[in-house]
Amino acid sequence: MKVSLLRFTDKPDLTAALSAKVCYSNLEIDKIELDNEKCGNILRKVLKSGHHSVIEHISFTFAVEGISRVATHQLVRHRMASYSQQSHRYTKIKPESFVLPNSIKNSKEASTLYLESIKNSLNLYEKLIEMGIKKEDARFIIPQGVSSNIVITMNARELLHFFTLRCCVRAQWEIRELAIEMLKFAKEKAPIIFENAGPACVRGRCPEENPCNNIAEIREFFKKL
Repeated sequence: MKVSLLRFTDKPDLTAALSAKVCYSNLEIDKIELDNEKCGNILRKVLKSGHHSVIEHISFTFAVEGISRVATHQLVRHRMASYSQQSHRYTKIKPESFVLPNSIKNSKEASTLYLESIKNSLNLYEKLIEMGIKKEDARFIIPQGVSSNIVITMNARELLHFFTLRCCVRAQWEIRELAIEMLKFAKEKAPIIFENAGPACVRGRCPEENPCNNIAEIREFFKKL
């Protein structure tokens, strides 16, 4: 999987802080002055109080290549976002267009069975196309492990929610890897907004019924991210 940042709101922390300041100021917007210290104080205060609407003005657009349909089926459940995904109605599926999970890769027997199944599916896929079946119907035989490319745009509020759910060790491994890579970019560009981003245990109590046993390690990982 390859993740890259295509676009983001210019000066995201400052823009969000200014948006918050507007709510409590009689000054004209262009007369409001914020330095780094004031920006940080305002943002931390409003985020702690749950006044998250101000960070909806901040958006990030990511490009993701080589992600499986298994992961994107989970991804698009985050409805407060925009997606543009490579279509297998119009693009032909290639033999190398599949994600191989490590759990299968690390087992010789499992990887042999997995690759054989993909090969058989591709052979039937090609045969159906040769018979005149449209790609949009021939693809029904293709496993969910087929990879595609997708462009994702989320505002910062939804990103925080996304990171809370998908950075958790209980999340499926592929979408967790995606979330962590996206968080690296977001944290670099908006360090105040995302300074406490990550799974819920980074900020307090784990909401899971049976929490994992390595919360301290997880907190340290996201602190250093």
